[in-house]
Amino acid sequence: MKFVTFRNSTDQPEVGVLDGANIYSLAGAGISDMTQLAALGAAGAVKKATAAITAKAAKVPTKQTKLMAPVLNPSKILCVGLNYRDHAIESNMAIPKFPTIFSKFNNTIIGQGDTIVLPKQSTQPDYEAEMAVVIGVGGKHIAARSWKKHVFGYMNLHDVSARDLQLCTTQWLMGKSPDTFAPCGPCIVSADEIADPHNLNIKITVSGEVLQKSNTKHLIFDIPKLISYISSVMTLQPGDIISTGTPAGVGFARKPPRLLRDGDVCIVEVQGLGKLENPVALEK
Repeated sequence: MKFVTFRNSTDQPEVGVLDGANIYSLAGAGISDMTQLAALGAAGAVKKATAAITAKAAKVPTKQTKLMAPVLNPSKILCVGLNYRDHAIESNMAIPKFPTIFSKFNNTIIGQGDTIVLPKQSTQPDYEAEMAVVIGVGGKHIAARSWKKHVFGYMNLHDVSARDLQLCTTQWLMGKSPDTFAPCGPCIVSADEIADPHNLNIKITVSGEVLQKSNTKHLIFDIPKLISYISSVMTLQPGDIISTGTPAGVGFARKPPRLLRDGDVCIVEVQGLGKLENPVALEK
């Protein structure tokens, strides 16, 4: 199933199931936000949604509403740096022996069609197409072999990065956390629909030009390792986002560099997860 958060008739966020031209609301089934749905786990959420649709859940034409970021207020947005070998090489950094984990905050989250705003403080805004994992049933000290029990679903995520702010110190936080720097969506595809998340094509198109193109089979640290590693020190909670890293082809490593510009349009596509499209504009 494709789970979405959309604006209802009173302009408030509502959770639903995207089915082509229509969205079936889950409000009548008692689901108030995506985190609550995720807590049911992938199988539980699909069962809940199926029952709601069978019971004639309210139907909203997709064209008459606005999709929002699927998870609006996750407790954690965890990102993995240098998780594709070719990207580490192009960045002139060593292949990591352990996952390089950094975070973004909720101020970075925007949804389908929302504008990526390039901050005045940066002259090197860059793009990064990524596949994100959304946690369902939470936990700590999760064994790698049990990873599937904790995955709610998958979605596109654009890890927009201000390279000058990111690389002026050893800590990446400032370059990764400007407002609007984590577009995600348009939906969360439930885990049961993705047979193998480690064999999905991934790409980004910027203003009509494909600038990154790879496959998740090239991840250095796969999803079981990431879930096990992260949960060894912190409790993962329903709705938490783990963005798994980006492949080679980022703008600052190109010769000449191809950085984001006012007027660009970015489309992130991970196979089976739809298209995440966002325009780009300078901060006013």
